Amino acid sequence: MGVASGTFATGTTLPNDAEMIDRYGVSRTVLREALKTLEAKGMVEARAKVGTRVQPRSRWNLVDRQVLFWIFHAPPEHGFLESLTEVRDGLELQASRLAAERRQAEQIRMMRYWLAQHEIAAHSAEGAGLAAFEIHRLVAEASQNALLRSATALAEFGLAAALRAQLTAGVEDFAVGKSKLYAALVDHVEAGQAALAVAAMQAILAVDAAASLCGV
Repeated sequence: MGVASGTFATGTTLPNDAEMIDRYGVSRTVLREALKTLEAKGMVEARAKVGTRVQPRSRWNLVDRQVLFWIFHAPPEHGFLESLTEVRDGLELQASRLAAERRQAEQIRMMRYWLAQHEIAAHSAEGAGLAAFEIHRLVAEASQNALLRSATALAEFGLAAALRAQLTAGVEDFAVGKSKLYAALVDHVEAGQAALAVAAMQAILAVDAAASLCGV
């Protein structure tokens, strides 16, 4: 979290083991495993006689759910959210188009189940957020594209960022403005209307972007 939050700035060397153990109250074994995890995710780099240095964010594995979780719980950064919006547009619009061409009956059935759950849980940030994410996940799954399916952590982060901003703003209905859009998306995917499915997803992403970016 210290790396993701900027407590340890890019280019700086992390404190020595003794200081880190004292700061976080962990054993040397736990500390070493944590540093190995951070290094595997591109967040730090250990060098002999130099120490462990924080790497630029451009080298981090930003499609890793754990990395995104750490970033989410750090102070919000407008530039990162703008970048996320751009990438979600590219991935999820393509997923919507392919889903309309390749969807299967079971995927449509599950989309409709989560669509109903989204409306039922309208006043619960957690419930509405889960239902919305499942719809996005199923669209990616219906695309039959393994790379698009593997990038759903970005959709999850974007939805969470939008919900956090809505909570801060005192919003009570988390489905308002989106339920009809999700219904249209599912209808168009089921009907094989690729262009209309893309347009519906684009409208959904615009709602998320407006919420999350105004919350920074």
